[in-house]
Amino acid sequence: MKIHLISLVIGALALGGAACSKEAPGAGKGATEQAAGAAQAPANAAHAPKDVKPGSHEDWCGEHAVPESQCSRCNPELIPAFKATGDWCAEHGLPESQCLKCNPDLKIVRPPKES
Repeated sequence: MKIHLISLVIGALALGGAACSKEAPGAGKGATEQAAGAAQAPANAAHAPKDVKPGSHEDWCGEHAVPESQCSRCNPELIPAFKATGDWCAEHGLPESQCLKCNPDLKIVRPPKES
């Protein structure tokens, strides 16, 4: 199911592109606080370039500490794909697979740099 979800998310990203300037509607303060507690990229690397390979080290949203290709707060067009697969936390306005409030033991790890 996770492979199917990743495929849906990557497909939605390819159609919608990745651009971030605001949180998704309903993401609210909780989502911002959540990202602050996670490992973050340097400020100058807050968002991945548009042509980045999904799943790579460069595919990282430093603002929200999740893969850029799966960041529904930067790309709200991804939300329907997460909801369609049942991976949605309505209370916090983000994918359940990224919700550290509901899943405090969840570890979202940035992939290592390729040598």
